[in-house]
Amino acid sequence: MSLISGTDTQAWGELQRAAEALRAVSTGELFARDPWRFAQHSLEAGLLFYDYSRQRVDARALQALFAMADELGLRARIAAMFAGGIINVTEQRAVLHTALRRRSRTPLLVEGKDVMPQVLAEREHMLAFAEAVRSGKLRSSTGEAFNLVINIGIGGSDLGPAMAVEALRAHSHGGPRVGFASNVDGCQLADLLAGADPRRTLFIICSKTFSTLETLSNARAARSWLVAALGEAAVPAHFAAVSVNAGAMDAFGVHPDYRFAMWDWVGGRYSIWSSIGVSLAVALGRAGFLEFLEGAADIDEHFQRAPWAANLPVIMGLLGAWNINFQHLPTLAVLPYDQRLSRFPAYLQQLEMESNGKSVRLDGSPVTTETCAVVWGEPGNNAQHSFFQLLHQGTLRAALDLLVSINSSCGQQAHQNLAIANCLAQAEAFAFGQSPAPTPHRAYPGGRAVSVLMFAHLDPRTLGQLIATYEHSVFVQSVVWGNNAFDQWGVELGKKLCEGIVPLVESPLAARTDSASLAGGLAVVHRWRVAAE
Repeated sequence: MSLISGTDTQAWGELQRAAEALRAVSTGELFARDPWRFAQHSLEAGLLFYDYSRQRVDARALQALFAMADELGLRARIAAMFAGGIINVTEQRAVLHTALRRRSRTPLLVEGKDVMPQVLAEREHMLAFAEAVRSGKLRSSTGEAFNLVINIGIGGSDLGPAMAVEALRAHSHGGPRVGFASNVDGCQLADLLAGADPRRTLFIICSKTFSTLETLSNARAARSWLVAALGEAAVPAHFAAVSVNAGAMDAFGVHPDYRFAMWDWVGGRYSIWSSIGVSLAVALGRAGFLEFLEGAADIDEHFQRAPWAANLPVIMGLLGAWNINFQHLPTLAVLPYDQRLSRFPAYLQQLEMESNGKSVRLDGSPVTTETCAVVWGEPGNNAQHSFFQLLHQGTLRAALDLLVSINSSCGQQAHQNLAIANCLAQAEAFAFGQSPAPTPHRAYPGGRAVSVLMFAHLDPRTLGQLIATYEHSVFVQSVVWGNNAFDQWGVELGKKLCEGIVPLVESPLAARTDSASLAGGLAVVHRWRVAAE
């Protein structure tokens, strides 16, 4: 595996020169120079249309980006991932979330063992369970069908399924309501349980180790709520889990047949395609979930085969690196013009920032350039009336991804037509601005780096393609920066410190600590807790 990054390539210097040559060129001039710019700076892949014609890039910069990809051996790196190579070098693991949606049944070896039989068997186990819940065949301890399924998890065990269930609500018919509890403060769970019927509520605990603090806290609270209403004997009929810790599931009381496996070669933020997606399968049903997998498989094949100039994840990933390293845009605003995608920016926050928020390269040496954008965003129409002011006229700038469905996700096409018009109008305003300005206060400088990602319908296959596109673009950027997109050591320290601080918070008056800042905070906890009692 190559340990070089983009800064080690000859193309990097050409990219610097290309960026300098573009610095004083307006987006309007880029279009004036090339009447075919839209056609040459847009592409269609599967059910997605990607328009990057308003990005601050030209043919020279694109050719240099493609040359850098070649120098970095991107094609070989892609092949190694799909073949089960040990590309997660810090944890010595393969990276095979793609195996979970793989169409081929030919053997896929990880350390000499074909993983496809267990992938297909676990998928069938999970889908059969989901169908049994949906149909009412699987019953509660009182013999009733479930009308509420609550997924208890956090991070990758929550963000993906929660986002997808909301996005595909129009395709969720005939099954129970699906809710999500992740935050350790207990409010999400309390809201879900308010008015819920214990006799008809099923919980799915998603935690690979069955030891995640936030997840276990919520799971124990859910268990206590159920036991208070139905007794201890009812627990197994109301709790399923996605975990590898059989002993912990036994102790908790998870039903032996309601357990689903995970594998070390699937990272949490890439796990929606696995049994972590069981709540999504309950919402969509077997056919819908399989369509979701098919969409991702479409992009997997495209990513492996398409030439760079026609490769959607490669173009997206290279432009992301270009905007950070050469356009000096440290943030990416993700702006979906579809309320059903309201949780998509939050999902991408973990996918991108947990993957590429790194300061060391694969060999442990410091990175030699900026890595990873800060990802943020809101549904576009709402955002227009909040933070678009800064994006248009502020001194801090961002790269922008505008996403829009051409057909309404809720049967309100007249409304969606307005959303489409707003999306395209904002893209034009961001790119071209307004000149001459009537007054300085009404000046729109334009020149913002804008991409528009369009699709006909927000259905399971399209969402699968959308997620897989961003997954692979993140991998492309990791190759440019030379880091490991598949570990997340940065989340460990705070979790470890929390374990020691929990008892201090519970008894702050007796707490002893060498940290002056922690002692001060605990004193406030004690003072205000006493005042509230």
